[in-house]
Amino acid sequence: PPAAGAELSGVFQRMGRYECHFINGTEKVRFVERYIYNRQMLAMFDSDVGHFVGFTPYGERIAKNWNSNPEWMEHKRTAVDTYCRYNYDIVAPFSVERRVPPSVSISLVPPSSSQPGPGRLLCSVVDFYPAA
Repeated sequence: PPAAGAELSGVFQRMGRYECHFINGTEKVRFVERYIYNRQMLAMFDSDVGHFVGFTPYGERIAKNWNSNPEWMEHKRTAVDTYCRYNYDIVAPFSVERRVPPSVSISLVPPSSSQPGPGRLLCSVVDFYPAA
């Protein structure tokens, strides 16, 4: 705790993030689990890699510890099926099948002193999903 009368100097955040990446429905699925502290990724599990990877000295230590536990690692390796594929029908309408049409605007950019000559047309396409 801070000394009497002193305030904390910053906000520290510990976060676990779990992601499922679906490629071509459930044909190719990737499970990613990230552990973050104070906006810095400590360690990550990727089902395509099959084990934890550390990104800081502390992250390397916890990744080594987790990787040495066979039961824990089996649980993580099967998460692609038990977590991602199992919940596909629930999340697909909100993620995989989500479509947002683009917002398009065209505007005239007048010539400037640094770039003389005719004006230019600027076409902006924003706020759409998926990116492709």
